[in-house]
Amino acid sequence: MIDIEKQTIEAVKKVGPAVVSIAISKFMPKIRQMPFPPFFGPFGFGMPLPEDLPDRQAGPGEMLPDKHLGKSKGEKVKVGGGSGFIVHPDGLVLTNKHVVFDTEAEYTVVTSDEKEYAGKVISRDPMNDVAVLKIDARGLPAVQLGNSNKIELGQTVVAIGNALGLFTNTVSKGIISGLGRKISASMGQGGQVENLRNVIQTDVAINQGNSGGPLINLDGEVIGINTAIIFGAQNIGFSLPINWAKADLEDIIKFGRIVRPFIGLRYVMLNKELKEKYALPVDFGALVIKDHIPGTEAVVADSPADKAGIKENDIVLEINGDKLTEKNELADIIQTAKVGDELEMTVMRKDKTMRVKTVLEERK
Repeated sequence: MIDIEKQTIEAVKKVGPAVVSIAISKFMPKIRQMPFPPFFGPFGFGMPLPEDLPDRQAGPGEMLPDKHLGKSKGEKVKVGGGSGFIVHPDGLVLTNKHVVFDTEAEYTVVTSDEKEYAGKVISRDPMNDVAVLKIDARGLPAVQLGNSNKIELGQTVVAIGNALGLFTNTVSKGIISGLGRKISASMGQGGQVENLRNVIQTDVAINQGNSGGPLINLDGEVIGINTAIIFGAQNIGFSLPINWAKADLEDIIKFGRIVRPFIGLRYVMLNKELKEKYALPVDFGALVIKDHIPGTEAVVADSPADKAGIKENDIVLEINGDKLTEKNELADIIQTAKVGDELEMTVMRKDKTMRVKTVLEERK
């Protein structure tokens, strides 16, 4: 009989030395006394920046920050953090994009032996919540990447990360609770939201600050990147399949950046409910329509979709003969394609159906 406890311990010993903490720092106006307690963000942890604080009068015995102080009078303070793991001995670190989302922040990578390195963000995946950092070090312990396509329901998994930004290499254990989940996740304080598809659901305890840390199997292979929790729920966490990150790492090695295909459409996937509600001619396909964010376009100007002649309110029914449904979204097909691939789309415009072709370009 397999000794699960022994396997778990050996797996943690194997991966633990490659898990890192990522500290986020920014220049902020000096605050002599913090008027509010720290808050925990949706993924990592953070302190409220001055521009995020409400305008109000100081209460008895407290000082409010001066919003008009410039950087010259400011100080560099830690405003958040997350986790990551080393994937190459020469200093490549994998983490979540939302952990290193702020282009104006500075990132410090702290290894398991408590050494600190300046972290440079090499690339952020434009489609998935994945980012790669580089630190100036050699001979580092690196993880072994597994195959997330082989994950099974009920499989035992372990998460390692920087819980609450305070407790490094915190270990928690659980099982795979669901596969192929779809969630919408906040990308930071700017209000950006990213739709993540085909993510792994686990009952592993994933705390704030665990974001970007590895989800491993009992062989000590990384099969996912811990990325999100649902507040108010118990034992529901989500991880990105590691195979997504494998493709990103291949791009980094080959091109020096993450290369992702781009079609230039905003859309809503149709179903029977939407068909009946809006009296649409079909209950499948991708309805081309702009979202609620002001200034956005349904069809991005000069994009592959624009060049193919697609217009707002068109319905893309098929791509290369594949029917588009809620379980086979347009984005799923684009994600598996490559820059330069030609797509043939079956498009419905009012009561007419037509076929158009376009070539995918690199997402900038």
